[in-house]
Amino acid sequence: MPPIASTDANHCPLCAQPNHCAMELEKSSGQAQPPCWCTTVTFDAALLAQIPDAARHTACICQGCATRTASPQTALMP
Repeated sequence: MPPIASTDANHCPLCAQPNHCAMELEKSSGQAQPPCWCTTVTFDAALLAQIPDAARHTACICQGCATRTASPQTALMP
């Protein structure tokens, strides 16, 4: 199935499901949010390449799509 060119910031551009982006929620609600789940994964370049041009830099990939190919990041401690 080809990617879905979602330009809705609250939906994944690959599967059109809610992406649960904490940064977008904070922007829309005005309420501080904990760090987004996406800060704990590394996005595979092949996955990012699947995002349609019209949706690039407009919506976050959802956790389900991201974790199919993602790997945990090593947290850097100050």
